[in-house]
Amino acid sequence: MRKTVKPSLGYSIMLVLLAVLMISVGMIAFKASIQIMMFITMLSIIPFVMRLGYNYKQVEEFMFSMMGKVMNPILIIMAVGALIGAWILAGTVPTMIFYGLKLVSPEFFLLTSLLFCSIVSLGTGTSFGTMGTAGLALIGMGHVLGVPPGMTAGAIISGAYFGDKMSPLSDSTNIVAAMSGSDLFKHIKHMLWTTVPAYILTAIIFGVIDFTRDGSANSSDIDAILGYLSEGFNLGFVPLIPILVLIVLLVLKKPAVTSIFVAALTGGFIAIVYQGNTISTALNTLYTGYRFESGIAAMDSLLQRGGVSSMLGIVALFLLALGLGGLLQGSGALNTILDAFASRIKSVGGLIATTVIVSYITVGASGVISFAAAITGTLMKPLYKQFGVRPENLSRTIEDTATQSAALFPWSINSIFAAATLGVSPAAFIPFCFLAFITPVFTLIYGFTGFTITRIDSEEIDME
Repeated sequence: MRKTVKPSLGYSIMLVLLAVLMISVGMIAFKASIQIMMFITMLSIIPFVMRLGYNYKQVEEFMFSMMGKVMNPILIIMAVGALIGAWILAGTVPTMIFYGLKLVSPEFFLLTSLLFCSIVSLGTGTSFGTMGTAGLALIGMGHVLGVPPGMTAGAIISGAYFGDKMSPLSDSTNIVAAMSGSDLFKHIKHMLWTTVPAYILTAIIFGVIDFTRDGSANSSDIDAILGYLSEGFNLGFVPLIPILVLIVLLVLKKPAVTSIFVAALTGGFIAIVYQGNTISTALNTLYTGYRFESGIAAMDSLLQRGGVSSMLGIVALFLLALGLGGLLQGSGALNTILDAFASRIKSVGGLIATTVIVSYITVGASGVISFAAAITGTLMKPLYKQFGVRPENLSRTIEDTATQSAALFPWSINSIFAAATLGVSPAAFIPFCFLAFITPVFTLIYGFTGFTITRIDSEEIDME
């Protein structure tokens, strides 16, 4: 067996920069899809990892072991695709749009979108589910009301991630707490200090935008949309039953993938018995999505989406991103870079700032929150203990950066999912993800001032 060597700092930085440059140049200069660039990049990095002494079998294990850890999120993504198609066919999304257009004030649409998505995500614990349901309806309403789609998507994403990170039902919240060694509810309570003031500022910004933009809408367009929805679907309470099913299952702490798929099947059942569709149509819609033409361009662009097949590109990206991340981790490149940061930490403020940087590096390199949480939590946890800082400070910092900012990286799973689900490009919505930009500011201020930074007391140290 060949002897393996630890990569130098320069070699490690070169590997990470090579990966980022290959993906970026391919997408920007050659308009290539992120999936093919991620695939090419992953395969191109393999020889550089083998140069460190690893054989191909070991390199495969680096990739496959990391890929194997995301089967549950992949199933959730596919279930959300089925749910979107089923809920449109069942009239669930059309009902939400119909009554939303009647009830929501155009003057405060962005603020309302932020608050509504926050509530939905907090109650369900899923940002993806929130974007695929409430977000999908709000995007359609915003289009009719003349609100730029990037603004609407920014409000939806900010609200969805606020609720997700503050919900004890959220997978990401539980993962971050576990990887950091923090109690779940202490973790959530500690996040209030950074997230709430950032959320208030975000709400104020969207309120100001609402106040300054033109809140008028073309009444003839709205009437055409309302007319199509009322004639094309049986609206009312029955189509909203799948929403209640989803909320109840998630509140009862049933597995997310099971809850989402049962809610999708409920939508399919209602599409058959209440909307008059055939079993064949309902089953095909679960896979291919809603594909009926209304003759109204705005409606077609909004409703012709969903289905498991619409998520397969995201699934491929998910696996490839984790494979690339596995190569960078298994080779020791990420550890080498992080060790270089750790050796320069001299204060708690520096510890928090380093965690912020590490979180951004790991989520940027992998495009996956769970990977960033696992690597950052594992590597930084001993340093927090060394500085006498409680683990909820670590978990809060990871959430304030990796979780909140994942959608800011166009190649990340979160950004790609939001773009595919809402039909808005990352370049359009990233500037309006205010919560993701503001929250880390409070994180750094608290880190350097010591405000809200909890310490390990002497009794806890003695017990260890």
